[in-house]
Amino acid sequence: MKIILNNKEEVFEAVQFTVNELLHIKKFTFKMLVIKVNGKLIKKSDYDSAIVKNGDDVMVLHLISGG
Repeated sequence: MKIILNNKEEVFEAVQFTVNELLHIKKFTFKMLVIKVNGKLIKKSDYDSAIVKNGDDVMVLHLISGG
């Protein structure tokens, strides 16, 4: 399957996977993440149920706090 991840085309063998599986595959380990799939904000509580499928546009952003 092909998706757009952070404005870059990525190819995966799976047909679909959850947001949590994508984070694991891509080794995104930041604690404070903002994730959008096709422009829709995904809540952290929905990472195990939100599905990423062929053609989706996914943005994974990490938040950094500071002073």
